[in-house]
Amino acid sequence: MDVHEYQAKELLARFNVPVPAGGLAYSPEQAAYRARELGGDAWVIKAQVHAGGRGKAGGVKLCRDRHEVWQAADGMLGHTLVTNQTGPAGKGVYRLLVEAGQNIARELYLGFVLDREHERIVIVGSDQGGMEIEEIARQHPESMHRRLVDPSVGLPAFQARDLAFALGFRGGEIAQAIKVIQGAYRAFRDLDATMVEINPLVVTQEGNVLVLDCKMQVDDNALYRRPEVADMRDRSQEDPRETHAVDRGLSYVGLDGQIGCIVNGAGLAMATLDMIKLAGGEPANFLDIGGGATPERVAEAFQLVRQDGEVKAILVNIFAGINRCDWVAQGIVQAVEQTGLDLPLVVRLSGTHVEEGRRILADSGLAITTAATLKEAAQKAVAALDGQSAAHTEVPA
Repeated sequence: MDVHEYQAKELLARFNVPVPAGGLAYSPEQAAYRARELGGDAWVIKAQVHAGGRGKAGGVKLCRDRHEVWQAADGMLGHTLVTNQTGPAGKGVYRLLVEAGQNIARELYLGFVLDREHERIVIVGSDQGGMEIEEIARQHPESMHRRLVDPSVGLPAFQARDLAFALGFRGGEIAQAIKVIQGAYRAFRDLDATMVEINPLVVTQEGNVLVLDCKMQVDDNALYRRPEVADMRDRSQEDPRETHAVDRGLSYVGLDGQIGCIVNGAGLAMATLDMIKLAGGEPANFLDIGGGATPERVAEAFQLVRQDGEVKAILVNIFAGINRCDWVAQGIVQAVEQTGLDLPLVVRLSGTHVEEGRRILADSGLAITTAATLKEAAQKAVAALDGQSAAHTEVPA
C-alpha cells in the first residue's frame, strides 16, 4: 500500500527523522492560511498523489507570497495530474502539502528496499539526489553506495556513520545524517515497509539535514497489525478495480490488453500472461483468485473482469490442487448465467475432479470454448478475439 508524502513524513517523524514544517490544505484559502501559519517568505505547494515526477508535471510550486500560494493551490486542487508514473489517465489532486521553503545547499538520495537475493534490507545512497534512482544509476554510477543490513543485528551506528562519510557528510552534518539513516531504517523495519525512498535528502545552507521528499510503501499483508498505517489508505488514488478486488480477497492488477484473465495462483497467472503474449494477444489484467476458488469466488472474479470496458474476451485457467475443478465449473456457469456474458470465453481446467468440471461446462449449454492445455487456451482466446474484431469491422452488403 502506498501512502502520501505528508503521511510518510508523519511516520518518519515518529522515529525522530527531521522533516520540514508543513501542513495539509484542501482548499486555496486553507493553503494560504497554512503559509501564514508557517511564516517566512517562501513556501512549496505539493500535490499529494501516489506518483513520482510531480515537479515536471506542475504538481510542485515554489511561491514567494500568499497570493501565489492561493493561485498555485487553485491550479492544482480538483484537477488531474499526469506524470510519467500515472499513465495517461493521471491522478486526481484532492489535497496539498504546504511546506516552508528551504535554503538548499546539497541534495542527496537515500533509499531502503528488500534485497531478496541476499535476504536483507539494503540501503542505497547517492550524493546525486533530486532525480529518479534509475537516472542516477545511469548517469552517475560512481555515486551509488549500497549497504546490506544484517536482520539479526539491525543497523548499528558505525554502519550508518560509514554510509554518511561515503555520501560526503562532514562536521556537524554527520550526526544528523546518522539520525536520519537509523530512524528511516527503524521506520522501514517497524512499519513492515517494502520501500522507503527519501529523495531528496537535503543539507540546508544553515547546516541542517532534512527529508525534503519521501515515498513509502507498506506490505499489504501486514496491515492487520499496523492499523495506524492502514487508516492512511487513500482509495481515491487507487485503481477502483484493484480496490474492489482487495476488498473481496482477490489479487488484481489492471493491464492494457483486451483478454481478461481469471487464474488461480500467482505463478500460473504470470505464465498465462506470457502465453497470451506468445500467442499474439495482450492480457487485460493479472487476476489471482487464490486457493479457495468457490463458485461464489469465481463468479465475483467474472464480475471484476467485466468492469474493464476494454476486455473483449476472457480466459479462465485453473489448475486444481486444493481447488476442485467442479467447483470452478459451477462458478463459471453461475457467473455466465448471472451476467449474461456476451464475450468469447475460453476455459482450461486441470487437476482435481477435472472430468466432472468439464462435464458441468459441457452440460450447461452455454457458449464456452474449452481447451486441454494452456498453450491451446491462449491460442483459442487470441483467435476468438481476432474473430470478434473481424466481425465488427466487416462491412454489411
